[in-house]
Amino acid sequence: QVQLVESGGGLVQAGGSLRLSCLASGRTSSGIHAGWFRQAPGKEREFVAAIRRSTDITYYADSVKGRFAISRDNGKNTVYLQMNSLKPEDTAVYYCAAGAKLGALITTAQGYDYWGQGTQVTVSS
Repeated sequence: QVQLVESGGGLVQAGGSLRLSCLASGRTSSGIHAGWFRQAPGKEREFVAAIRRSTDITYYADSVKGRFAISRDNGKNTVYLQMNSLKPEDTAVYYCAAGAKLGALITTAQGYDYWGQGTQVTVSS
């Protein structure tokens, strides 16, 4: 079992930056892949970014490519999402996710077994 706790959300003006953190606890020693998803009011949850276990290869949604960066610090069991040049359309609840299945399609929600409670990001225009 893996527990995930996000932090770092808040209110920021358009063009600003935020860094989200996701602290993992529990059975993380075998290696996990991690991702960030978001859900805006009235919309479905969508993929934002992911980082694959072992190789640390990263993936991004087209809407955030070049503005967001996912990274991990294995020593701290923490995954980060650095968000720059934020836009009002980035406003959403952001969720951290983790999984350990080999070959999982980590750009979809089905690739993950564990989810955090979410953190609100609001970008004002």
